[in-house]
Parts: sequence; structure tokens; C-alpha cells
Amino acid sequence: MKYYSSEAIRNVALISHGGAGKTSLAEALLFTSGATNRQGTIEAGTTVTDYDPDEIKRQVTINVGLAPLEWAGVKINLLDTPGYFDFIGDLIGALRVADCCAVVVCAVSGVEVGTEKVWQYADDFGLPRLVLINKLDRENANFEGAMEQLQQHFGVNVVPVHLPIGKEDDFKGVVDLIEEKALYFSDDGKTVKSEEIPAELREQAGALREKLIEAVAETDDELLLQYLEGEALDQEEIRQSLRRGILERKITPVLCGSAITNLGSTTLLDFIKDFLPSPLDLEAVGGVHPESGDELKRSPSPEEPFAALVYKTLADPYVGRINYFRVYSGVLRPDSQIYNANKDRNERIGQLFTMRGKNQIAMEQVVAGDIAAVAKLQQTATGDTLCDRSSPFQFPPIGFPEPVISFAVEPKTKGDEEKVSSGLSRFLEEDPTFHLERRAETRETVISGLGELHLEIIVSRLSQKFGVEVDLSTPKVPYKETIKGQAKVEGKHKKQTGGRGQYGHVFLELAPLASGEGFVFEDKIFGGVVPKQYVPAVEKGIREAMEEGVLAGYPVVDMEVKLVDGSYHTVDSSEMAFKIAAAMAFRKGMEQSQPVLLEPVMNVEITVPDAYMGDIMGDLNGRRGRIQGVDSAGELQKIRAQVPMAEMFRYSIDLRSMTQGRGFFTMAFSHYEEVPHQAAEQVIAAAAAEKEKE
Repeated sequence: MKYYSSEAIRNVALISHGGAGKTSLAEALLFTSGATNRQGTIEAGTTVTDYDPDEIKRQVTINVGLAPLEWAGVKINLLDTPGYFDFIGDLIGALRVADCCAVVVCAVSGVEVGTEKVWQYADDFGLPRLVLINKLDRENANFEGAMEQLQQHFGVNVVPVHLPIGKEDDFKGVVDLIEEKALYFSDDGKTVKSEEIPAELREQAGALREKLIEAVAETDDELLLQYLEGEALDQEEIRQSLRRGILERKITPVLCGSAITNLGSTTLLDFIKDFLPSPLDLEAVGGVHPESGDELKRSPSPEEPFAALVYKTLADPYVGRINYFRVYSGVLRPDSQIYNANKDRNERIGQLFTMRGKNQIAMEQVVAGDIAAVAKLQQTATGDTLCDRSSPFQFPPIGFPEPVISFAVEPKTKGDEEKVSSGLSRFLEEDPTFHLERRAETRETVISGLGELHLEIIVSRLSQKFGVEVDLSTPKVPYKETIKGQAKVEGKHKKQTGGRGQYGHVFLELAPLASGEGFVFEDKIFGGVVPKQYVPAVEKGIREAMEEGVLAGYPVVDMEVKLVDGSYHTVDSSEMAFKIAAAMAFRKGMEQSQPVLLEPVMNVEITVPDAYMGDIMGDLNGRRGRIQGVDSAGELQKIRAQVPMAEMFRYSIDLRSMTQGRGFFTMAFSHYEEVPHQAAEQVIAAAAAEKEKE
């Protein structure tokens, strides 16, 4: 691929509700531009950006796909993002490095839940955007209905620049409201023919153009005055002001097309070239010095020191790890040395390439504003900053969402534990929204992600890439045990066999500590009734006994134990004997000290439209939740609550169901607190039944 300056680059994220046609649109644009010689389809599994076996099988985008193309002197880096929110991490990574986005809306379905969400994310990243109303050749396609919904949801500054010519299977072109021309598409969609606007559309086109001119005039005080005084705006003024309005996010233009039949791809490519921002149109990006923390800026210039952000990592079975990155300043060339500011490590860059789906295209250099990839970096992962060692710089973290659903994972075949662990660890490198932990309290390996489908894909890849099958189950709650009362107890271990015997004898005092204080051991022995060399064995015996409490076998916390008395035998006493005596005394003492079960309680923040507030709060009460407060955020409400972990395992599924996909939540551990008596009895009974099976 030939060299393009920063000014001639467009980084465009394709975003939408799942199924609106992003991947088909990317396919159409690649074909129209000549980047590919045939237009693949999702049904046949032949698209450029959805090449992963799971994407082909499920016919959904899972990974953000990079698809560069060349059009009329510019390079357009398309970022085909997932539309399903189990894979929102890839959407966020793409929006972080994009300069603008194209929101794809189905002409039949109109604005959907996912449309609202991706629009909000684009707002969060401050991205200029256009809208493509797609599938206008479908039965029941409704341009006017889709426009009405867009303006209702996102404001009157969403204005059409196209008016479709023909409906449903008669859709054959668009009226260009800027140039006041009718553009008819060729059969293959690669060319357009310009003609006069059909008589039956002139009145509607005139009214829509007037609204467009009004929106354009409102971006500039002088233009607005000119417009209000009845002066006509010339064509160049309209184009320049429209571009400025898009860049300042005062105008969102709406275009028309049908990706599958490749209608409208030429007009979309022209619009991206002429009206969407290049890297030079945007402000300098902020970051910090990785050592001093001083705030720094990087301008999108090849003259500035090199700085790039890694937004995606893939573990390719043939090439190894591939890091996708966006260069924000400077120039990167092959066979050079760079610095990873996050890991404080130097990395050696070999060959540089861009990716068109899974195909590598060699690059001689990557200039500020461009997106590329590199293989076989040793330390680098998603979210890392690559920069010049002589001019250190670090970007803020990307800010991926935390997991909301967890499953315990167990190999189907005994002895595959190491394979499972190794495989899952590899996925951690690729996916920042995937978490893996070994819970000592429950002796389970737990995987966490953004939804059931997310974790199903992880399990599927584990089978494909590492040849290991696993079962998923609801994780056990990592309960703990403690005491509420005090006790003084004796523990004596005395055993006489033919030779040397065993003798250990201790008195312990047990008392509760405040939540979170852990375990405190005190040696209160006077006069050597328990020799000093046996005191560590006493503590060790207690610590080991604390690993399994007396109620349900969960670890014991928040307790103070004092060794206050005891006795020993000059011949038969040993460290082991005192360790056993201490464990016996501890268990007895715990039974006498009002033992209670503790459960983890989570801080939960749920964001939902106002209409669902009553249902959500009622549901939280049913989950033993405590509402901490409610904050308004525009049309949304944020409910803060504390809810036991035991009640939250399938909450992501339930919340989607209750809010028709409009609600989302975050969750983080808060503290442990006592389980109510009735619930505790059920947990203890379940633990006893489990033990009997063993």
C-alpha cells in the first residue's frame, strides 16, 4: 500500500445495533474501492472482516476488524466493530483510536437499543459522525420513519443530505441535497450517473434542502445572519460550513444506501473523503510522562516524537501475537527500537504491516494518524503506549468495562487442568474484558466476561486452539466464617505407642475482631509452660484450622487468638503434637464462640431509563439489596445499591430482559457481612450434602 500523508487519512469506525449491516457495508466499500475483486457475504462466510471461525459460524462480528482501502487520493481505515454488547470491549478500543464514525441504521427496524448505546459511546469519545440508513431496498423499508426516529432520539441537528429515489426493490439512487442532483447507481454499484431531480421528488427535496441549509447556517453567526436576511449561500460556503458543522458535532448528516446490493457505496466514500475529519483536523492528544506524571501533549505531526496506542491484540496461531495500534505523532519504520511506557521495556519492531481482515499488507512506514499492526512483540498488550525512549509519553488507559457475569470452569477430562489454565491465560492477553481467577475459598477456576455469549466464545476458542473441552457452571459463593462471641478452650493431643509418644497441650482464648482485620495471634505464655520453640507450631496449627470453618468449611477471618496456658512433656512433646493440639482447641473454641457465616456484598450501579425504575428497584429488594441512592444522568437514572454476590450471578441476563436491553450495570466488591439466619441454614445444609458426596 502506497504512502499517504496524515491529511489524506480517514479513520472511520462502523457502529450500530447488531444486524444493521456494518460488516456488509465494509464489504461493499472494499469492493467498490477495488480493494477486493468480489463482494463477500455473511451467509457464505466470505466477508473480509468476519473471518474468525466463530464469527462465520454465528454470523456476528466478535472482533473489531481493520479494513483499509484507497479512494480518490485518500486512505480510509474502516474499523468494523461488534454490534452485540457482549463484545463491547472491541467497540470501545475502536472508538478510542477512530477519528469519526458511521452509524448504520436499518431502514426497516429504525433506531434500536444498540443504536442508542453506540450513539452514547460516540458522544463519550467526542466523535463526529454520519448516519447511513441501510437496507433501503428491503420490503417495508421506511426512510421517513427512520429519519423521524433519528431526530426524535438524537435531535433536530440530524439532517438528511440524501433523499432516496425509489422504494424497496425499486430503490435505485439518491437525490444529493447538497449538489441538487439525482444520482443513479449502476447495477454493480461502482458508478453513479448524475441527472436532474425527478419532478415527483422536487418539492420534497426542496423542503429537505432548506432544512439542511438552515442547519448549516446555524453553525456560524455570520452565515446565520446572511441566511435570515434572505441571502443565498453559495455552494462552497455550504460545503465548508457543513464540514465544519460535522467536525464540531453540530450537524449529523444522514446518507442512504443498501450494503448487500452495493447501492450508495460510492456516494458514501465520496462523503467520507470530503466531509469527515483527517487526523490533522483534531486537537492534540493528552497524556503523561510515565515517570514524573507531568501532563504532556502530542500533535498529529510526523515531526513530533513517536507515540502510538495499542487498541487490540490477537493471538494468531501462525504468526503469534499481533498488536494493532494507532500512531498519534511521529513516524514508525520497520526494524526500529521503541519503548513500551506501560511496561518500562524496550521492544524491537520487525516488519510493519496493515491488516485487511486476516491478510497482511506490508508498510514501509506508519505516519501520524495511521493505523497498523506489528507481530511478535514480547511485552506489549492492549492499552499499552509505544513511544520514543528519548521522549517518554503515556496515553490514559482505554477504560474497558468490568465483567458482569462469571462461570466456574472445569475440564471434561481429568488431567487437562494445565492445558485449560495455559489456554485461558493466553486469552487474557487478547481481551481486557475477560478475567480469570483461582478462588482459594471455593477451589474453583472462575472466568468472567460481559455476557454469556462472550464466555461461550472463549470456551469455543479453548477447544479450537488448545484442543480442550470444559464444562461451565454457576460459581460457588466465596463465603467466609467468623465468630461473634468469646471462648477459652483447652486442646490436648496425647498419644502413646510402643516407642516415643506425642504430647501437646494448650489453652486458647478466642475473640472476634472488626470486619477486615483478619487474624491476630498473641503469645501470652509465662514461665515456659509451653516452650518458645513450640509457639510457632501452635500458630501454624491455628492458621491451618482456619482454612476450614466449623459451619460449612469456609475460611475463617477476623479473629484474635491468644495462647494463654498449656503444658509439655520433655520427651514426647514435638512441633507436630502442639500443632495438632492447637487445631483441636481452635475448632472447639470456634463452636463455642457463636460462629456465623459471612457473604461478599457488592457495590452495584445500575443505569436504566426512567420508565424501568420501579421494576428495577423492586427486583433489587427481592435480591436482598439495599438502595444507597439514585442519581439522574439526562434521561437515565443511576441506581446505587449494595447486593449480596449470591444474588447477582445471572443479573446481566435478567437486567437485559427487564429493560429490553436498555439497562446496564457495573459491580465491584464492597465488604463481607453476616448472612441472614435462614439463608445461612441453606448454605450450611448444602455444604453438608456436598461433603457427604465426597
